[in-house]
Amino acid sequence: MSQLTLTYFDMHGGRGEPARLALHIGGIAFEDKRFAFSEFAEVRKSTPLGQVPTLHVDGVQVTQSDAITRYAGKLAGLYPADAFQALLCDEVLDAVEDANVKLGTSFGLTGDALKEARTALVTGPLPLYLGWLQSQLQAHGGEYFADRRLTVADLKVFVFVRGLNSGRLDHVPTDLVEKVAPLLNAHGQRIAQTPAVQQYYAKFGMT
Repeated sequence: MSQLTLTYFDMHGGRGEPARLALHIGGIAFEDKRFAFSEFAEVRKSTPLGQVPTLHVDGVQVTQSDAITRYAGKLAGLYPADAFQALLCDEVLDAVEDANVKLGTSFGLTGDALKEARTALVTGPLPLYLGWLQSQLQAHGGEYFADRRLTVADLKVFVFVRGLNSGRLDHVPTDLVEKVAPLLNAHGQRIAQTPAVQQYYAKFGMT
């Protein structure tokens, strides 16, 4: 089996978390290399594009979070074999990444600039993406986003929604998802109750 090292911030969320979850759920051995935010300036010097996560596969460094997540999903049996179902899975992955990029434009801002940027997101793009994700969930059976089973698309949405609900994002109301797309919260609760997901977070003393 390949030797895997996933490098990402020491946080329970963000772009590296779906791959961590997928590898854990699939029972795939990997080194979970975490670093503090204060170390990022140094870590990014060793990455191809100055960003994380990165994945080393037998010493070969790979970048791009969704590519890593899909690869982890394939190893773990959490990515559809059917081409159309894979397309539906990818569509959700890419949509959430679009939303992450829009949210990312507000990081680094402070004071009134941060409030203005986040308020614009909360009244515009975020409800648009959340509403679309909810409609996709409903269109494909109401429980999962593709293949009528757990895939990395579900994990990506789970991590995204968990972040919005966390209270760690100033000026993003913790009830935004519940107001705009309550079925996504219900979906997230189902994913959180998956035994392997519970086991993963229990390692960190989380529920």
